[in-house]
Formats: sequence, structure tokens, C-alpha cells
Amino acid sequence: MSRAALVASRFLKCGQELSLLRPLNFISAGKCSAFSSSTVQRQHLDISGIFPPIPTPFNADESIAYDKLEYNMKKWNKIPFRGYVVQGSNGECCFLNLEERVKMVKEVKRLAGPNKLIIAGSGCESTRETILLSQKMAEAGAEAVLVVNPFYFKASMNQEALLTHFTKVADQVPVPVILYNVPSNTGLDIPAEVIIKLAQHPNIIGMKESGGDIVRISSIIFSTASENFQVLSGSAGFLLASYNVGCVGGICGLANVLGDEVCRLSDLANSKDIKSARELQLRLVIPNTCITRRFGVPGVKAALEWFGYYGGPTRSPLVPLTPAEEAIVKQSFKNANYL
Repeated sequence: MSRAALVASRFLKCGQELSLLRPLNFISAGKCSAFSSSTVQRQHLDISGIFPPIPTPFNADESIAYDKLEYNMKKWNKIPFRGYVVQGSNGECCFLNLEERVKMVKEVKRLAGPNKLIIAGSGCESTRETILLSQKMAEAGAEAVLVVNPFYFKASMNQEALLTHFTKVADQVPVPVILYNVPSNTGLDIPAEVIIKLAQHPNIIGMKESGGDIVRISSIIFSTASENFQVLSGSAGFLLASYNVGCVGGICGLANVLGDEVCRLSDLANSKDIKSARELQLRLVIPNTCITRRFGVPGVKAALEWFGYYGGPTRSPLVPLTPAEEAIVKQSFKNANYL
């Protein structure tokens, strides 16, 4: 069965009407490089499965605790993850300098188990710096880079600006590029039309979608089926729904803490054991919401400690949870019978 047919069948099984997926207004190809004439070779890298976006461990003085990274990696390597995302949002990438970001990738590559893919967050505000860091991440051992959109001058980040930015990056990076849409952090939703156009680029193989809009995710998957464009759910909170409309996996913050459970949900979704998958998804929703949407990185780091990992402090200006906040997070795991 072709990927387009598979996607269509999944929509129908979920009771979705394909007629709801209205044709999107494509941007003129003249606004960006002609992908069809690009000298970049078509890249393919299977990114299906679950990836934890691993936190950066810090010492009390906010220096990177590489010994604690090794401790956590030994535990994560026992979980059937497809690989690791290094220097994503949970890695506090915006608080690390370029040298620290590259070194984190080198260390994770060294410590990762066999056959684990390394995806490195390399998005920066300028196109030039994004290209430079992406190239450095590839040299450090990353098999792909995860590129968030620029957002500081968000009023100027129109469709043409975003197309030009991502195209220039993809043209000059030696490893596959994965787009990263995280509007809760950037304040900017990459338009679906832009994503669908970029999916035609031979070096852009997929995206991480953290917005949580299943209709939007469905539209993107349906419109890019012929491009072998792979979409990853950006949260364990809507992972099952994402699989049901054609996502191939997830980059899920909760997997840092409950890795086996998130991987089990992935397996259940792919096995079509919908009843068991639904039960597990519902069990994961509340703790996931608590540590990702409500409390963010400080919540993830607090929860890591309860499950035998090193969490440690965040880097300023992030602050640790108050005792009252920590109690709320802990109760969410207790309510789901994980503590």
C-alpha cells in the first residue's frame, strides 16, 4: 500500500472526512529556490519511533554536568528509543553557547547505544548562524538536525522569509533537516502552506509538530504523502491521535521520565490495539500536561529525580519549582499510578 493510501485509510478509520482537508493555497515557487533543479541530493532517513528530547544536566554553578549526562544515558540506553534529540527545547538550547551545544551532541553521540539516531537542535535566529551550527552538529555526529524557525522579529517572519530561511539552510547542510514548529515557545506558527512547500525540498525530510492541532497535522500529512515527508508528534499528550492520522513517531518530553511507557504507547498504536492504546494514552495525559505545558523544563527536571535519573537545576533565568508546584507535579504522577 502506498503512503498516500495508508494515510487515507487511517483518516477513514478515525471517522475523519477527507473532504474537510481543503486544498491549501501554495506559495509561488518563484519566491524561493526551485527545488526541482536543486543540486542537493534527495535524502532519506527513517525517523519513525520515539525520541526523548533530553535535558542538559547542570551542576549547582550552572556548568554542564557531563558525569550526570553519562549516568542518565546509561539508563535511557536500556529503553527502546529510536534515538535522542539533543539541544531541543528541553535541552535549554537557548541558554547554551554554540560550543556547549556542539559538545553536548558529541557527548551524547559517544554515549548513545548502538543504532540510536542523534538529532541535533541547531536553530538560531540568523540564517547564517543556523547553517554554521547545523554543519558543526553534523561534524559532531548528528544524523539529522532539528531547525526551529526564527522568531525574534516575528512580525517580519512572513511566508517568503520562512521559505527563504529554511531553503538556504537545507541547501547548505550535509545531513537531513527536520522542521520544528513550537508556537508555544516561539509565538509563531509556521504556516501549513510553507511546510507543504518545504516538504518538496530534497533535504527536508520531516517535521516535529508541537502545536497539537490534529486537523492541521492531518492536512500536512495528507498534502505531503507523495514526498515521503515524515511528521513527528511533539508531545505524548496527543501521540495516539497523531499516529492515527499518519505520524511516524514522536519527540516527547515525557519520554525522558516514562520512556518505557511512551514507547509502549507507540507500539500499541502501531499494533492497532486501540483499546489498550487509548487506556494508556489517557493515563499519560495528566502527567504529560503537568510537566510539559504547565511547568516546562523545571517540571521535567523535578520528575527525573523521582524516577532515578539526575534532574538537577535549570540555567538562569529559569527557576526551580516551588515546594507547592513540586507537590502538584508529583500528585499528577501519583494520580496516574506512576508513583
